[in-house]
Amino acid sequence: MAKRPRSSTGPRKKPAPPTLVPQRIAIVGAGMAGITCARTLAQAGHDVTVFEKSAGASGRMASTDTAFGSFDTGAQYFTVRDPRFELALATAPNAARRWSANAVRILDEHGQVSSPSLPHPEPHWVGVPAMNRLVRDWAAPLQAQGRLLTQTRVSALQRDTLQPQRWQLHTAGDDGSSQVHAGFDAVLLALPAPQAAELLAAVPSAGALAEALQPVTIAPCWTLMLAFPQAVQPGLTTLGPQWNAARSTHHRIAWLARESSKPGRSQIERWTVQASDVWSSEHLDDSAERVQGKLHRAFVDVTGIHAEPSHIALKRWKHAKTLKALGQTHLWDPANGIGLCGDWCLGHRVEDAFVSGLSLALSLS
Repeated sequence: MAKRPRSSTGPRKKPAPPTLVPQRIAIVGAGMAGITCARTLAQAGHDVTVFEKSAGASGRMASTDTAFGSFDTGAQYFTVRDPRFELALATAPNAARRWSANAVRILDEHGQVSSPSLPHPEPHWVGVPAMNRLVRDWAAPLQAQGRLLTQTRVSALQRDTLQPQRWQLHTAGDDGSSQVHAGFDAVLLALPAPQAAELLAAVPSAGALAEALQPVTIAPCWTLMLAFPQAVQPGLTTLGPQWNAARSTHHRIAWLARESSKPGRSQIERWTVQASDVWSSEHLDDSAERVQGKLHRAFVDVTGIHAEPSHIALKRWKHAKTLKALGQTHLWDPANGIGLCGDWCLGHRVEDAFVSGLSLALSLS
């Protein structure tokens, strides 16, 4: 039998991996999902610009500073279940710590403890010295490179006038200025679903994406902040209950937390109270004065703290807690170059926002 002649070209070489073609990408929203997506794409070599209407990165991992200490006005804590989230946390080792109040009490509608703690408690994590620290640490390199534009609200998304295959964003600044940022290969919306739908409504080719958002339901939330500096004195460490965090079935209140019990916070006793989604929806358009009065009375009923707070303030979140999620990690339309991500894709956890932003970035890189 004749021998097969050897190939003159030698051993077959493995095909070279495809070369990354850097894209110019706009990301709208600098919360956990948006910053996770942005830093992943930037690390892959893409040219990323993040637009954020607030003064800094954080989204619903927001914190408010006062003369009495900070308040976490949005997310109260986060869990670490996904191994990728655990690895990401290791890149900012000083930005988060475990909160010892993971034995969250369960209260009945009268403020009585109906269960000593949640079943199967898992570690609760918080940003240090405030919840916004983690996202801001991750956003810092982007900001240093001029890739994070704060106090810049995106008002419209359109095809680029000079390059119709690309996108341009119309923005408005807090000072009344307006600009057009053009030449983007892709636009990623890291916004609550209703806000993303508003931008997509004016984009004729994005009808399928806008339709996919319709089943998503997100409830509002009123958040009350109270400070009691009179509790810091000899022989008195706290006011009211001995627990530091609780879920409540009171018709007005869903969550209470003693902010001063969180690691890295000042010792002045401070409480954050978050209203239930049903009550917040019913009173969404009430005056701040009326809402504050009603929530303060409910706080007194639940905690038994009758002392007058030295500081009391209110914040309204129009889009706070996902009631019905999208059911997939993200949305990406490669033909249009438009993507969407956010916690609402999977649920309402901080970790859901991280997974969603990461998954969208990986679908592009």
